[in-house]
Amino acid sequence: MSYEIRADYHQQYLLPVCVEDWVPLDHPARFIREYVDSLELPGLGFRVREALDGRPNYSADLLVKAWLYGLFSRMQSTRTLERACREEMGLIWLTGNHAPDHNTLWRFFRDNKATLRKLFRTGVKVAAKADLVGLVLHAVDGTKIKAKVANKSGWHRKELESVLGRLDASIDEAVEEIERAEKEECGEYRLPKELEDRENLRQTIKAALVEMDSIERDHLHPDDKGARMMKVEGRKGFGYNAQVVVDSQSGLIVGEGVVNQEDDTHLLTQMIATAEENAGSAARETVADGGYFSGEELHKAAEAGYEVLVSLKEEEGRYHSSRFKYDGQKDVCICPEGKDLKYERTKPAKGVPYKVRVHRCQTYEVCPCRWQCSQAKHGRTVEISPYHGAIERQRERQKAPINMGLLRKRKAIVEHIFGEIKEAMGFRRFTVNGLEGVRTQWSLLCTVLNLKKMYRWWAKGKLVLARRAQSTTVTPSTNQGVFAKTPKVWLF
Repeated sequence: MSYEIRADYHQQYLLPVCVEDWVPLDHPARFIREYVDSLELPGLGFRVREALDGRPNYSADLLVKAWLYGLFSRMQSTRTLERACREEMGLIWLTGNHAPDHNTLWRFFRDNKATLRKLFRTGVKVAAKADLVGLVLHAVDGTKIKAKVANKSGWHRKELESVLGRLDASIDEAVEEIERAEKEECGEYRLPKELEDRENLRQTIKAALVEMDSIERDHLHPDDKGARMMKVEGRKGFGYNAQVVVDSQSGLIVGEGVVNQEDDTHLLTQMIATAEENAGSAARETVADGGYFSGEELHKAAEAGYEVLVSLKEEEGRYHSSRFKYDGQKDVCICPEGKDLKYERTKPAKGVPYKVRVHRCQTYEVCPCRWQCSQAKHGRTVEISPYHGAIERQRERQKAPINMGLLRKRKAIVEHIFGEIKEAMGFRRFTVNGLEGVRTQWSLLCTVLNLKKMYRWWAKGKLVLARRAQSTTVTPSTNQGVFAKTPKVWLF
């Protein structure tokens, strides 16, 4: 006869349970431990602290493990992470049954922002040395993510100027009344307390407007002055522009960054250089969407030796500006009808620091295609930038079917990364203020997303991270024949 299994709350063990038995051999916590134990944390910049008095400090490796595993398991707040260190078996095992509180976890993040960002590069180098990263095709893309602050508590130029106008009117009226009273009566008059407060408010608003002028923006948040107003998830709000470079072979992120620039126009070569620094070399080809299209960036990429393919805007109609060919020797533009547009003048380009050369049609009055070409009263003009040659070379490259095929692969390579971060990891808003804090949080998220992929290779035996000498624990690869293959071992 058998009985139902019930909890026996008075059961005692003759010998204590071994910590190593608390999680399975292929548990993600074991991978996080092996990864962190393979790092030379003091060499990355983490401080090894010794307490002369009072309670000892938590070690850097313990707190790094807690942060990485927490993000691995969708824990983004320090209070959630603190609770999990007491309740979640993977974290209890990983921390050796220690439970750092949320203040400890936050102070560690706050004091080691720059050092925590180095974990991402280290992870990429581990994968690259294990031949897991290909350098054939990389894709660049960005996404806008909400800042921690709310829109309604920000400073907006139109609202501030409206309030300032009303304040100026009320204070000026009160001052005139006081001056009139002083002339008619004896004594000294001062602004009432209420108006003195308004005067302080007026000075605060003026200072805010001056600060917005200094950054050339119409919106600013007092609690996060690094955030910018941009389109985030379909609506305007304070946010940041998060960037990634993804390897097509492994799906790993090989470059990451966060800027408060509202668009991607001038970020292409910067992101390729970041990936090159992390992986040791730039990819044979890098693809990007039309948001990165810029003649200046194409020129910079060519000078740096980067091969890039950037989606071009649709060329609509026979008389699109791209169909006007520039002859540098004659300094003329040749229209689709074979007529020359001669140089007229040089003028500053809109929204960019360089100037463009303007070429105007001289025969527009007798041209039978005049109104199909342009509705301008004085004939068609074409602007030639200093980077016209780089743009033309890009157009020529994209005529090759193989290059168009690479561009079509871009979405499949990179866009799913943002889906994983926002949906699978549940991250849709930064939980820290300031550009440096946001960069650290994004870097950790990208690090963890890479670790998720590396974990799958580790579980299959394709990757083993050798522990350092100070570690006395048993590695999973030596137990119960978990791995079928003999993997390469990399020590950092």
